[in-house]
Amino acid sequence: MSGRHKAIRLPPLKTLRVKDPKRTVENPCIAIMSSVLACWASAGYNATGCAAVETQLRKCMDGPAPPPAPANTINYHLSRMQKHMTGPRKQKVGEGRGIW
Repeated sequence: MSGRHKAIRLPPLKTLRVKDPKRTVENPCIAIMSSVLACWASAGYNATGCAAVETQLRKCMDGPAPPPAPANTINYHLSRMQKHMTGPRKQKVGEGRGIW
């Protein structure tokens, strides 16, 4: 009984891609908008009690947009290095030999 394990072969991938974990940034106005909708649902659309929350939402929506996050370059580098990691692909039968 040897101490070597059989290597696991993974199926080939067309492209290597990683999902960006930073993309789940929420809009800061979502919480205020949900409170406005809850106020309208409980007191009616033209309720004067919701005016303060509505102005708060307007200030949030009119505020400056946050600067865009710097681009993640991991997928660019993975696409460059994929040919070195996967090796040449097998040709299908009849491909590349001039067989009709």
